[in-house]
Amino acid sequence: MGTMPRTARYAAHTLLAALALTGCSSSAPTPAAGSASPSAAPASAPPSPVQVCTSLVSYWAKETLLGTKWSGLDWEQKGLSNDQYAIHEDAVAAGRAEERTAGRDKALELIDRFVAQRCAAEGGATRSSENWRPPT
Repeated sequence: MGTMPRTARYAAHTLLAALALTGCSSSAPTPAAGSASPSAAPASAPPSPVQVCTSLVSYWAKETLLGTKWSGLDWEQKGLSNDQYAIHEDAVAAGRAEERTAGRDKALELIDRFVAQRCAAEGGATRSSENWRPPT
């Protein structure tokens, strides 16, 4: 097995960095002495598998529709399971059909709705990745 091309490695590293930064919560600075302390905000829960699926698949389906530089990465480089990639392919096909009849903006909106519905119906679609193994 060879190494990934340089551009693919860069894309993967960029995506991982963006996902890591998105998952970090910023904390408010400590209030100055004598000032009223704000009520503590509840800690946010980690995203559910459905939320992750929706965000990831929708992002890559829209990138594919737009034909961006990184849209040609394979499913594994995009971080998708086999089921998520199937949703991706169906969303891109639906988006392309919508783009022909209603324009690009409507196609991008359709992709968001389509992916959210399919990811919810399939519980995040994480079951079928060749490299995925259940926790032991």
